[in-house]
Amino acid sequence: MTTRRTALRTSVHTTRWGRCAAAVALGAATAATLVVATPGAPAAAAPNAPSGTVTAAVKAARDWLASGGALWGDHAADKAAVSTGQYAAATDPGSLYTVERAIGARRVWASNDSAGHAVTGKGIAVALLDSGVARVSGLDGQGKVTYGPDLSVETNGVLDGADTYGHGTHLAGIIAGRDTAAKSAKLATQDPNTQLGVAPDAQVEALKLATTDGSTDVSQVIAGLDWIVQHPVTADGTRIRVVNLAYGTDSVQPYQVDPLAAAVENAWRHGLVVVVSGGNEGRSAGRLTDPATDPYVLAVGASDGGDTVAGWATPSVADFSSSGSAQRHVDLLAPGRSVVSLRDPGSFVDTNHPEGRVDGDSAGRLFRGSGTSQAAAVVSGAVALLLQAYPNLTPDQVKYVLTRSATDVAAAPADAGAGQLNIASALDLARSMTSLLGRLTTASVTQSWPAATGTGSLDAARGGSRLVDAEGTELAGEIDVQGQPWDGATWWAAASAANAWDGGSWNGAIWTGTGWRTGSSWDAARWSSARWSSARWSDADWDSARWSSARWSSARWSSARWSSARWSDADWDSARWSAAAWA
Repeated sequence: MTTRRTALRTSVHTTRWGRCAAAVALGAATAATLVVATPGAPAAAAPNAPSGTVTAAVKAARDWLASGGALWGDHAADKAAVSTGQYAAATDPGSLYTVERAIGARRVWASNDSAGHAVTGKGIAVALLDSGVARVSGLDGQGKVTYGPDLSVETNGVLDGADTYGHGTHLAGIIAGRDTAAKSAKLATQDPNTQLGVAPDAQVEALKLATTDGSTDVSQVIAGLDWIVQHPVTADGTRIRVVNLAYGTDSVQPYQVDPLAAAVENAWRHGLVVVVSGGNEGRSAGRLTDPATDPYVLAVGASDGGDTVAGWATPSVADFSSSGSAQRHVDLLAPGRSVVSLRDPGSFVDTNHPEGRVDGDSAGRLFRGSGTSQAAAVVSGAVALLLQAYPNLTPDQVKYVLTRSATDVAAAPADAGAGQLNIASALDLARSMTSLLGRLTTASVTQSWPAATGTGSLDAARGGSRLVDAEGTELAGEIDVQGQPWDGATWWAAASAANAWDGGSWNGAIWTGTGWRTGSSWDAARWSSARWSSARWSDADWDSARWSSARWSSARWSSARWSSARWSDADWDSARWSAAAWA
């Protein structure tokens, strides 16, 4: 039986899907209820749109994609994967099998923790703040996915709780997917075509933030982070140790006062390893997206194996991965090019980007995407492995271990950070740290950056992306998505003390129910107003080549995004979701 926490829902970051197909644009300015209905698409995906209707906003987004924006799929990777005439994960440069071998995860699975259990993420929950998670094969095992509140505007209707966008499902498969036929004792030697996430025995706690087109407001993301801080244990008692956030805005507000940065840092200080995508703006970006700008959290860039399995031995920085500065850049890289994970049939990405479907996949289960979103998911799964093996590690120690053990990449630190994730070496380093000598030499592994206080502007944290209601009014100013006044000092006093939520209320308004429910029903709690139920991104938010400042960090389609072959290489950058900000 599925267990959910009653709640409202929100949106997530964009990844790129595919690389070379004639992609249909993501709904950059698409209505949150998906005002475009693609012929043949499930009716549930666009409940308010006339059949066959394409809005001017969607057309503009499509034009943007056609000119080099987000794409799904990667023909070169697909070709390598079907070189024998049928799909073979062992020859696919973006399969989870290949990715896990590249970072050493499959070697880790063959080791045991102190209790004698295989190190596969068992006993660790990863909170995924994204577009939701569909219970597709590989994510439908007993207790595999639990559901927190739906904080998206879709919570008002029939789409409540559903991953209508498809991004969250893809990331969940990377983090902890597991085909139920796979036996725990033999995961390390399973057939390469068996779908296994980086931490196949970890649990995923899904908080839906994004709508059908990937849009969400920064206040919804902050509310989701606050929820996890106050509810760090899932319904079945599994402790949440990791937070995956593939969302970012182009805010230039200093992290020390930025509310979004303060929210992720607050979660970190409460013992949660927060993994964020660095952005998909490419080498010319010069800065990471917000909240990756906060130096405490683990900011992840994407590496590229060059469309060959052998290429992962000497990876490069993916061209879409955002560069940083000497003061703040990604902490490390992880595979983010043409990553194959689970498909969410009928979702916005699936319907509008059929090129993301993987060639030779006769079961139609798989989807290919690229972006720093996918890279962050790889790291989140790796952190779950590390924390199962060494559960007493603090977030600062986890960051230290991962960055000190990373494999060198031939690139400047502003682009590559410490190098590519190597989780097998990370466990070796953690083992040495737990010895007496190791404890003495690493006792002071703590970060000491200036602390964030969140007392700056909520509106500035949005960057250039704003929700727009059905009458064309933008969500702007110092108010949250429910229209409640925002006072940063008051919020921070509550959030830092883990008291921002009072039952189902946050920032003075009811957002969700107050307890756990079983089955698929949520209680009657809803947004105080239905104003944003038809919300969409304002057309002006997208600049000439991508979502306006806030998008999902895996946020662009293209080789680094979703696609049957992956997002086209350069399509998703800095980090946003289709219309919004998911990276």
